[in-house]
Amino acid sequence: MFSGSMVAIVTPFKKGKLDEKAFGNLIEFQIAGGTAGIVPCGTTGESATLSHEEHNRVIELAIQIANGRTPVVAGTGSNSTEEAVALTRHAQKVGADAALLICPYYNKPTQEGLYRHFKTIARSVDLPLIPYNIPGRTGVNMLPATVARLVDAKTGERNIVAIKESSGSIQQISEVIRLCGDRLAVISGDDALTLTILSLGGRGVISVAANLIPKDCAELVRAALKGDWDKARRLHFGMAPLVDALFIETNPIPVKTALGWMGKCSEEVRLPLCPLSEANQAILKKTMKAYGLI
Repeated sequence: MFSGSMVAIVTPFKKGKLDEKAFGNLIEFQIAGGTAGIVPCGTTGESATLSHEEHNRVIELAIQIANGRTPVVAGTGSNSTEEAVALTRHAQKVGADAALLICPYYNKPTQEGLYRHFKTIARSVDLPLIPYNIPGRTGVNMLPATVARLVDAKTGERNIVAIKESSGSIQQISEVIRLCGDRLAVISGDDALTLTILSLGGRGVISVAANLIPKDCAELVRAALKGDWDKARRLHFGMAPLVDALFIETNPIPVKTALGWMGKCSEEVRLPLCPLSEANQAILKKTMKAYGLI
């Protein structure tokens, strides 16, 4: 289940409110493109500015719309362990297939604190869990030894089944794979590094680019997992300029702008995020035209 190209799906807004119709259409677009999983309420889904009611509604909608056709991995992380437990319990109750849990942000816990945080959540639910390590956003880096401790064959938590790795360090990601082996699926959280991570033994990606090009992202991962590295490299190099453009400003500003130009949903983001600058709009538009998206 925890392999392939999964989409870190945006949360579409319309005049400040969740656009449920557009969200449904986005999920249908992903399923038609062969996406291996829908991941709502992550960074790309602007979870930081969703109310608890909106957060739960987005997850419920994703599960209802997907209707078993592709897994739903609900973003349920928080910098409060108690809150993360509550959100994860809700996701389990409404039928999520797994939960994605960002490392606690702002608090800057120690490695022991991170270990206890994830262990507490794991023992509070009966649901597959995927910790999400992204120190550039959270201010804390979960080290390979801590990850290995969480999934230790004798003392670890059996429902911690994968990790989304966005540390940006290939050395660190390699060490996670070396230490954890088959006990943990390592999932890329960085489109630009997906091919490299797959070559080391990673199992997939939770992708921003898949919001726009689900079929190509899915084909890249499938090709790599089958050992067709020539095809995987062609796809990687083909999408590299687009991936670069999607991070020209803070995610999800560029990807929402792109989806708006494609007629998939509004470009609207919530403050403190703001619209893409005119200069970067020109760069993104040129890249999308070259890819054939507009």
